[in-house]
Amino acid sequence: MPTLRVELMEGRTPEQKKNLVRALTQAVVETLGSKPDSVDVVLYDIKPSEWATGGELWSEKNKKG
Repeated sequence: MPTLRVELMEGRTPEQKKNLVRALTQAVVETLGSKPDSVDVVLYDIKPSEWATGGELWSEKNKKG
């Protein structure tokens, strides 16, 4: 039973998440030969204040101007 953990910066719509889950599931089915009902996808929404790239929080990047 493949389980995919996907971490996303919060702000995606339910429709975007639904499309992502479908696409990931289909990719696993095609690549690994799994049955769709055996593929789990767990989505984690992360706040920009809890995500950093290059030593800088994403919540701070928007404050620069």
